[in-house]
Amino acid sequence: MEQIIATVRGFGGALVYVPQPGDGFPEIAWGDAFFYYAPDGRMPRHAQPYGTVVTKDCPDDTASDLDPPGRRRVNVHVGRPVFLDLTGEDPRRLGLPRDHAAADSVMPHPVYGALGWISVVNPGRRTTDTVVRLLRDAHDDARRRYERRHESGSA
Repeated sequence: MEQIIATVRGFGGALVYVPQPGDGFPEIAWGDAFFYYAPDGRMPRHAQPYGTVVTKDCPDDTASDLDPPGRRRVNVHVGRPVFLDLTGEDPRRLGLPRDHAAADSVMPHPVYGALGWISVVNPGRRTTDTVVRLLRDAHDDARRRYERRHESGSA
């Protein structure tokens, strides 16, 4: 996971934020990583991250079984066409049963799949290159959105 986080840190304009105790973020987020396009190095106030690394189960998100040591999940917003290509399903019509705890498999995010998010528990040999490519593409999409907002003066 550190390799993926280091790779994202190398994307031009990337901000990787890892909440820690005392920084004002809820304890449930401590130790997770949030990926933004932020060329000024400041946390965007009106943008969601394009990717995350989650290190533990949350009360409404336990399907990936992240509490055992060494389990992490990368989540990436990929949008509908890429989601369909990766999963074989339209994110608005999810229905196939999946084992969201399976490692090294690209699948719909267990909570946000319908919004075009995919997830991979413990990316490995089969999925690391795909995850990095998806993060790069999501970063580039976030950069384009940022540039459109700043060109139009709505940022």
